[in-house]
Amino acid sequence: METLHPAQPSPPAPHLSRGDGFPSIEGWDLVELACRSELSELYRARPASAPADRMPGYALKVLRPPWDSDPRAREMFRREILVGRFVRHPHLVAVLGGQVRQPPIYVITPWLEGKTLAQSLAEGWLPDVPVALWIARQVAEALDALHRAGWMHGDIKPENIHLGPAGHVTVLDLGFARRPNAGGNLLDRCVVGSWAYLAPEWASSVYRPDIRSDLYSVGVVLFQMLSGRLPFQAESPSALIRMHREERAPELSRLRPDLPQPVGQLVQLLLAKEPLRRPQTPEELIERLVRLEIKTFAHRHWPGEETLGGFAIPSASETPSWRKKPAEQTPATAGG
Repeated sequence: METLHPAQPSPPAPHLSRGDGFPSIEGWDLVELACRSELSELYRARPASAPADRMPGYALKVLRPPWDSDPRAREMFRREILVGRFVRHPHLVAVLGGQVRQPPIYVITPWLEGKTLAQSLAEGWLPDVPVALWIARQVAEALDALHRAGWMHGDIKPENIHLGPAGHVTVLDLGFARRPNAGGNLLDRCVVGSWAYLAPEWASSVYRPDIRSDLYSVGVVLFQMLSGRLPFQAESPSALIRMHREERAPELSRLRPDLPQPVGQLVQLLLAKEPLRRPQTPEELIERLVRLEIKTFAHRHWPGEETLGGFAIPSASETPSWRKKPAEQTPATAGG
């Protein structure tokens, strides 16, 4: 399989020539740059027809100019629009529209208040057992919607799991979604996710990646939420790939002696090297997670009235995030 790399840098495109450096996108007022990746820039925006004091309630992910002519990058945006508009679910990011025919190439989604699971983990937050299971179940429900429509996500990782203030999970970034049996598209021949979370079959010719590969990634995320570390860590991608293919994940019970045994057993099943040993569908995983949520309810640590499930609920007097200084903002979705 190929690995996705940027095309050669191109001269600055005309749509980036404004004094503030923001793209000019017809019908939209880009209010602030929330974050930037190698591939894209994420802006908080409002319709151009809206009053200037109206809260910017939309996120526009814009492909950066060096990638404008790369067919794989354009295909990622096209696919995100296709899948996001075709598959609707409360735990799946809602794609409202976009443009892929010519620059600026962009995708429109609602702006989500909160932060990604990756940001929360980086800040040292670890959910208690039932909350970790709750988060995993919501991810599995999004995967179930994709699976029923004939798709897999292809890039489940904490960066693509958004946590709302009250704990609602939204799975982000559908640009790497693919149909498991499809292989003719250029993007479908690329390995695009993070090897820390990808299933062994992504680097093997024995099995083709499918929805069970996404469930393996859920297992890695669940392991990380419960232990505070990844199951496999290495200094090079090749070493990490080898560990995913050959080494057994550490027993969670040794890292978390207080962890209920059935929870650790489910994580080991999700991290099985052979897809046939894992739960076979998101629906099966959801059923297992629901039962464990109920059984582990006593392990929940109840915070004060100002929070729910460990997630802060903004008070009515809190300054809206779009009016805060950039350093205080939390981007809802970076993608790419």
